[in-house]
Amino acid sequence: MKTRFFKFVTIALLTIALPIIAKAQANTLLLSDSAFVRENYTKTEVQIPMRDGTKLFTVIYTPKDAGAKNTYPMMLQRTCYSVAPYGANEYKKLVGPSSAAMREKYIVVYQDVRGRWMSEGTFTNMTPHIADKKVKSGKNADVDEASDTYDTIEWLIKNAQNNNGRVGQWGISYPGFYAIAGALCRHPALKASSPQAPIADFFFDDFHHNGAMVLGYFSVFPLFGVQHAAPTSKQWYEFVKPPTKDGYQFMLEAGPLSTLTERYYNNNFFWKEHFDHPNYDEFWQKRNLLPHLTNVKHAIMTVGGWFDAEDLYGPLNIYKTLEKNNPGSYNTIVMGPFGHGDWARNNDPHTMHNHIYFGDSISTFYQQSIEAPFFKHFLKGAGDGKTGLPEAYMFDTGKKLWRTFAEYPVKAAQKRTLYFHSGGKLSFTAPSGVSDSTMSDFVSDPAKPVPHTEDRTTTQWIPRPYMSEDQRFASSRPDVLVFQTDTLTEDITLGGELLAMLNFSTSGTDADWIVKLIDVYPGWTENHPYLPHKNITLSGYQQMVRSEIMRSRFRKSFEKPEALKPHEITPLNFRLQDCLHTFKKGHRIMIHVQSTCFPLFDRNPQTFVENIYKAEAKDYVRQTHRIYHSSKYLSGLQVDVLE
Repeated sequence: MKTRFFKFVTIALLTIALPIIAKAQANTLLLSDSAFVRENYTKTEVQIPMRDGTKLFTVIYTPKDAGAKNTYPMMLQRTCYSVAPYGANEYKKLVGPSSAAMREKYIVVYQDVRGRWMSEGTFTNMTPHIADKKVKSGKNADVDEASDTYDTIEWLIKNAQNNNGRVGQWGISYPGFYAIAGALCRHPALKASSPQAPIADFFFDDFHHNGAMVLGYFSVFPLFGVQHAAPTSKQWYEFVKPPTKDGYQFMLEAGPLSTLTERYYNNNFFWKEHFDHPNYDEFWQKRNLLPHLTNVKHAIMTVGGWFDAEDLYGPLNIYKTLEKNNPGSYNTIVMGPFGHGDWARNNDPHTMHNHIYFGDSISTFYQQSIEAPFFKHFLKGAGDGKTGLPEAYMFDTGKKLWRTFAEYPVKAAQKRTLYFHSGGKLSFTAPSGVSDSTMSDFVSDPAKPVPHTEDRTTTQWIPRPYMSEDQRFASSRPDVLVFQTDTLTEDITLGGELLAMLNFSTSGTDADWIVKLIDVYPGWTENHPYLPHKNITLSGYQQMVRSEIMRSRFRKSFEKPEALKPHEITPLNFRLQDCLHTFKKGHRIMIHVQSTCFPLFDRNPQTFVENIYKAEAKDYVRQTHRIYHSSKYLSGLQVDVLE
């Protein structure tokens, strides 16, 4: 469904239609989801053999009215998070990607992947894809997630009763990775895949950002770094229980990362893999799925959230790579105003991320008007690609409405640069007539790092709210450079890619750089009625729109880090993930530049060491950093502006 011309259609949220639809459903679908599952589905548990003999535990939910004359397509989810509840008479409260899809009825299949829960085998994080499988069968067969998906589908087609020969798959987060990795199986029965919040490359997503460790994930390493001896339905790993709920203080007092290893993770293989592979070496490169996304002929709909703190790199880059490598295939993307996986939830009719309210029933709209039609078309309908859905369904997080695009990134977008100026000014006009040495500087002290959030109750587990958090706490720090425009006299929509372009120097031999794009609300902004905290005011709120970190050591190569020369002016360009955000008239655009963002990211010692994870206490040194903004040494943020 590709077109070469640009167009977009602005779609207002269905504030009137959705309540009517919801009321109609309430009248016709009286059963709760859990009751509907029990009344309409039969559960079967099976062990499916893979080509190397390993058996994977699989659960099949079949509609009770399925028969020879009433066959159903299959929906598959493969997961490392357990297909529980286990037991033939224990049912999930909902099967399939949503209530809407469940009530449409499919044969829904869940599978524990290798080495997890009730499946045999050994677990591998981000299983490397084997493009050329030389050994096709037997104990030593070449296996990966694609081959396991193929073998599973092949078994299901032959053994799952009353299926119509069509299979779709979906998954969120790690199951999203299994969905896109499984898409490479190229089984002829596989007609539609929806990888949602999928991981694409562990060095740039989830546990790393541009190679910097996401220390905010410290507590969840046991989930991914402990093997179990045999299939089990019981949790076999234990989470760390720090002596304080304040993650910032806990991590700061822990000191160098090696201390955490000694105290908590000596036997955690995933933590050890990080320490043994601090750079983008073959170990991580083999786990990059993007180079393998070729010859994908079935329909793909990739889904993500603009405020997904865990997997934003994956959805955007998987879609773009599929688009580049598979011209003519059905490949679409959906990006909503969601945190991680929130599009699959209907807990609150008022769609929020942290303090920001985006509208009502947005996840319901996605499930009923985007996801359900996609699967229905390819698994039950004509399957010819004429779904009526656009190439790109994207939510403008500033105007708070859906927009559709016939192509993404939008070719008609105008590339412009927001330049840094003296006095904290930010402008689309480059500085001129100023000294080459014009700069802004600050002292970065690893002993007093800039916190990534003002809410320390969120620093102990996977960080999420910070993605749209008020940045006033950071703007007041002396180690954060702040640049902002004058009050906008008209709306400005940034829709597409963002590129930080810095010219910097430092007194040290290494440094991290964090760049934040921020929407500054006017002082007259009123609070909306759904604010979760009474002590929050949206008057003057500095909402983060996007941010990213980059290690100077990787400025030339992620494979071979290189020390900086003290006080030498050095160029550094790096991408922030895309955005679609309208900065409204009366607002301002702000950009922060800083060198610590803790404990979201591990601290750079600012003294170059070969393995940054093995830095010693003596290596952590205060340094002076400078950002230059002259006519010769420009610094700023390149953006895509949509008219």
